[in-house]
Amino acid sequence: MAFFLPTSFLGLQTLGKYHMFWPVPRHQQLFAVIFQLLNREHVKCFPFTTTSPSAVPVDPKATHMLSTKTRSEGRNGEERGGKDRTDTSSPHPFSLFSAGAAKRRSKNQEELLMISKKNGIRPPEKPLSVAEWEELRGEFKGISKFEDVMLEQMIKCNSSIDVAKSLLSMVAMRKGDISYNLLVKYLALCVRQEQMAEVCDVYDIMKVRFKTLETGAYSLLIKGLNGSDRWREALLLLEEIKKVMTPSKGNYGNCIKGALNNQEINLACELYHEMLAKDLIPNLDTLQVFFDTGKCVKDNQLKSELLGILLYLRENQLYPGEALMQSIKLWFESIPGEKWEGRLTTIKNSGKCPVCNQNLESINLSQEEYNALKEKIMKDVIQGTDTFRKTTPQELEEFQNFVENHPPYDIVIDGLNVANVSNKRNQSQTLLDVVFHLAQQNLRLLVLGRKHMLTGSHSWKRHIVAAMQKKADFFFAENVSEDDPFLLYATLHSGSHCKFLTRDLLRDHKACIPDSLTRYLFFKWQRGHQMVLSHYWPGKRIKFQPILTYDTVVQTTGDTWHIPYDEQLVERYSYEVPTKWLCLQRK
Repeated sequence: MAFFLPTSFLGLQTLGKYHMFWPVPRHQQLFAVIFQLLNREHVKCFPFTTTSPSAVPVDPKATHMLSTKTRSEGRNGEERGGKDRTDTSSPHPFSLFSAGAAKRRSKNQEELLMISKKNGIRPPEKPLSVAEWEELRGEFKGISKFEDVMLEQMIKCNSSIDVAKSLLSMVAMRKGDISYNLLVKYLALCVRQEQMAEVCDVYDIMKVRFKTLETGAYSLLIKGLNGSDRWREALLLLEEIKKVMTPSKGNYGNCIKGALNNQEINLACELYHEMLAKDLIPNLDTLQVFFDTGKCVKDNQLKSELLGILLYLRENQLYPGEALMQSIKLWFESIPGEKWEGRLTTIKNSGKCPVCNQNLESINLSQEEYNALKEKIMKDVIQGTDTFRKTTPQELEEFQNFVENHPPYDIVIDGLNVANVSNKRNQSQTLLDVVFHLAQQNLRLLVLGRKHMLTGSHSWKRHIVAAMQKKADFFFAENVSEDDPFLLYATLHSGSHCKFLTRDLLRDHKACIPDSLTRYLFFKWQRGHQMVLSHYWPGKRIKFQPILTYDTVVQTTGDTWHIPYDEQLVERYSYEVPTKWLCLQRK
């Protein structure tokens, strides 16, 4: 299907024997390569051809009129906005196909990057002429996708837009068209550098030439348009994605940012609640824009939304990063008519805040909460249909009878999970060390294993397994069964004193819990009962991650807020909790 290459891709120049001529006003110019052939009287346009099965073309006669000025200039020649091309301040490199693109796409990307690495392809620092590009291409004759590989490298190196344009000039002169994939890659580079005018022009072409695009292109356009004065058009693209799939949290986040940056607060809140209704967890930078927008603004509805975001973080055990924490602090301190002061601190083992002397919430559930959680977990998680895809009702019943015929346990151990904490020691020996260490404390232990542990192998020696069985009870499930239902059942059945030992986060089972209150109780119970083997030196030392006495979630008393946060550049394991807190006091 015909498509046209924008003159802005090329700029005014003479390419060998071909002379480039630009038509005039912006709204009257075809987005095309127009040049006069030597010894020819007519003018020829190179069509743009799509090779993507996901992009549906429209009538090729419906060409759109666009400007041919270089996109770094506005209509009157003034400098356009846009991030400098050497800027690398973005915390995360932009992903080319970030919203549910096909696996085929990411696989192709990997192949192209491998080709470029193998052949040492790096993009030039300055634009090249068509002849220079052809010469460079000739040096890599064995690469059939030279242009794709080169544009991938330009994205990776954040190359100048002008360099990319010069490459597309060569493609147009040689092939007579520009493939859909190359245009999308060029779009990705424009979006990454926040070249808004370029993004808008590419969007205008795609909007006219194609009825629909693939989701990756839609996501790029949504991200790019929301930084421009045409941000509302991104909402239309969001609706297009909804027709075939659930938009990503990035899609929603970009639209929310566009709305907030243009003071459309009600619209932003509607989009926020819509994504929550779809069980999408917002990116932290999306939440940060809410708090940045709310600074010094007297708006009770917005204030209610922001406090609701804090409660959402609490209910879902989410921890702000340092940037979001600072935005929350500044918002509180800017609330008109209220005097809040925020200070950063570290909470001691006692659970008392050294700034305000407030005791944080206990990690322990009340007996009423524990009973409600136990009943809910038994019904929705352990006996749910999802569990029986990983085990059988007969095996689960056998395990229930096993647990009920034994006294309550103090610790339930995920045997395989613990056995694999170290690659420096035999699996059975690792588990033996941990079991013996805990047994020395006169604790009743249950180890959950698999039947292959009994067959005798290099990893599971029979005499070591027999030695462990003298120190702990064992239940061996089928090799294909899931451990987690057994782990949860045995721990909850044994009572609130019982702990469980695993590095598993139990995310699958959290997802089975339908209501937010039960999810919150489950998070809290997990933090107060999960033991994690944090350090293991074979034959020397075993150390467990300490279980704190206080809860590590966002919490408030009305006149105080305590918010745990992750420090910038300080990594923690997924089973660990933050050690730094923001203490907010109303004076």
